[in-house]
Formats: sequence, structure tokens, C-alpha cells
Amino acid sequence: MQKAAVVGLNNIGRIHCRSYKEHPDAELTAVCDLNRELADQAARMFGVKAYYDVNSMLEQEAIDIISIATGGVENGSHHYAPAMAAIEAGKSVLVEKPLSNDLAEAREMVVFARERGVRLGCNLNHRFTPMALKAKDWIHAGDLGDLLFVNMKLTIGNAKESSPWLHMRALHPHSFDVLRYFAGDVKRVQAFMTKAPGRTMWSTASINLEFKSGAVGHLMGSYDMDNRHPIEACEVAGHRGRFVLDNVYESLTYYPHGQEELRVYRNPVLGGFPGFDATFRSRLDTFIKQVEAQVPPDQIEASGADGLAVQELIEAAIQSQLSGGKVIDLS
Repeated sequence: MQKAAVVGLNNIGRIHCRSYKEHPDAELTAVCDLNRELADQAARMFGVKAYYDVNSMLEQEAIDIISIATGGVENGSHHYAPAMAAIEAGKSVLVEKPLSNDLAEAREMVVFARERGVRLGCNLNHRFTPMALKAKDWIHAGDLGDLLFVNMKLTIGNAKESSPWLHMRALHPHSFDVLRYFAGDVKRVQAFMTKAPGRTMWSTASINLEFKSGAVGHLMGSYDMDNRHPIEACEVAGHRGRFVLDNVYESLTYYPHGQEELRVYRNPVLGGFPGFDATFRSRLDTFIKQVEAQVPPDQIEASGADGLAVQELIEAAIQSQLSGGKVIDLS
């Protein structure tokens, strides 16, 4: 039984709390937030003790796993301090995306966890669905053949305005992680961005990618869409076939070359994913089980290193936009 704590208790933090509370191999033991009202509310809701600073919680509680679900600028500026404290204490740490909105901080977190031999994960939850796992199995089995291209779309409606790069740093850790999950590391990045009417930030982006494998790809991302329509799609193609994964977990279709019959997997009405929050439970389930099994830190799925890799891609896209569409080489 893994004893868990959650730092940061707005909506996402409470999803983490609920996921630990309902997991058969975890016990939620403490919650923490600088906002005493939030901490006290969550403590009452989940029947655990409230703390108002991380160090006090680490000193007084026997904890195995800590979720860092704080927010801040671009949803990531408050992750660094509590994550570093938890790593120093030797805890297994799961950080919400982005790992940090500051690339130097993200790098430091990954290096520190490696030096301390600590398991560091990132909540890149879009890959933790049965559909994504099935698609990855098809790739490993050679059903697609050599990969040729990968197209990703993640578009939602978010009217929030803060920094010029909120859309990129807050949303697209998910997009780039799904792209890397299926196609591997990226070699070159080129970005073009625009602003919807009335926007001050770069709210829609078109990003070209070249993977180290030689495959090519594209990401279309936007904060300017209508949430009543599908928000996400990923198409992966090879010389033997292709698949399309719709809306994270709704459906997966394989189109083999030279055949009329398709393979179609749909989220079942009963027993399937009841909603998007289930992706959090699936991701936390994997982390809990890997901690329980004492999986080596460098083998953690959606690790801190993966979280850093997608932040590197985001910063490369930003650099490309700032330079008028210059191709940024990451090799």
C-alpha cells in the first residue's frame, strides 16, 4: 500500500486526491496548499490531514508518493519548489504538466531526481488509455511498417489570457508527448502562429516536425475552438497501414494497405472510460503500480525526462516563431 499526498488543491489536485482515495493500492494520507481554505476543504472532503507548507508535511507524514498539482503562470511556475523538496526527501514524485514553464527549472528537476535516484513522473495522461496502448502495440508489431508521418490536432476553447505563450506551454505538453509516444524523438521543429481576433497571445499554432527516425509530422493546436466539437485526433501512417485515434479514448481505427476490412475499437458504453477524468486515474494507476513494483527511475512511463523532452519541443517552437519560422535543430 502506497501512502500518497497531494500538493495543490484546485480542480486538478482534487482529481488526484480522488484517484488516490479510490485506488486499491494507495492510501491518501495528507493534502497541502498555501491557501489554507483550499487545504482545509480538501482535508474535510477526503478525510485526511491538511498542511500549509510542503516541508512540514514531509517532516510529519510517512509518504511514498507525492503529486504536485500546483498551478501558477502558464500552469507550471509553482511546480519547481515543492517538487524539489519532495525529491530531496526521497519521495516518488508525480508532477502535473508542464513539468515547469521554465525550461531551466525543468532541467534541474530531472537532473536532481536522477542524482537522488528518485522516481519522477509527469502527468502526460493522454497516452494512458486502452486505445493509445493498442495503437502502440500495432506499431511494435509492425502493422504500420516503417513510420512515414504523424499528424496531431489538439484544439479547445480557452478564453484565458496571460502570457504570449500560455497556449503552447499549458496545452501542448500533451500533444508533443503523444507525438513522441508514437514516433519517437524529434530532430527539427518549425512553427507558425497566429492570434484570433481580440487575442493578445499566440492562440493558434501550426508546427512542422521531423523525427529522428526520418518520419515527418505536424501539430495543429488552438485555444480558439468550440468545445462542443471533437478536440483531439492523432493519425499515424507507415508503409503498411495507418491508424486514427479520435478524442483521446473514443475510438481507434486501423486502415491496412491493400485491404478493405478495417480494425475498429470504440470506447464501450459500459465498462469503458466514463469521461476525461478517467485518464487521470489510469495515469496514476500506472505510477502507483510502478512505484509498488520498484521500477527503476529511468524506466518510469511518462517520466520527468519525457516531461522535459516535450518542454524542449515547446521552447523550440517558440524560438521558431520568434525568428519568423526558422527551422530549429534539436539533434
